[in-house]
Formats: sequence, C-alpha cells, structure tokens
Amino acid sequence: MQQTIAPTPDIQPLTDDVRALLAATAHIADEKIVAARNRLEEGIESGSNLLADARKKVCAGAGAADQAIRDYPYHAIGVALGIGAVLGLLWGRRS
Repeated sequence: MQQTIAPTPDIQPLTDDVRALLAATAHIADEKIVAARNRLEEGIESGSNLLADARKKVCAGAGAADQAIRDYPYHAIGVALGIGAVLGLLWGRRS
C-alpha cells in the first residue's frame, strides 16, 4: 500500500520567475552576465534534482515508518509512550 504525502509549498513560482529573468536578459551578451546566467541555470537544475531526490527519500521513509507501525503496533505504542514520558519528565523539571 503506497501512501501519498500532502503537497508542500512548491518552489515552482520561484523557478518560473528565475526562468523569466533569464529569458529577459538573454539579449545581453556581457561576459559576466552570461556567466551568471549559466551558473543560475545550473543551480536551478541542481536544486530541482536535489528536491526530487529529497522527496523520494521522505516518501520512502514515511512508507517504511508506516509499514513498521502496521507490523508492530504495540511496539509503536510503547515507543510513543516512552518518548512521551521522557518529554513529560523533562518538561516537568523546567516548571
């Protein structure tokens, strides 16, 4: 069973704005601007690949956690109870 994760704010509007800026400056042939545009295009591509990889890893981790909880529900309840108790004790000491 594959579970979908709720969509998060996407960086697509930012990417679209950057691509529009690159298109608007395409006619400028200054060496520094061309180099900056090339670096920006590479950065967009690299960032998109990094985001896609991160999303895959998060989905895989969430799926593994879901499966572990379904396979061992009492263990999951025990771990959650233990973490809650420790956090409660720590929070109680602060007060």
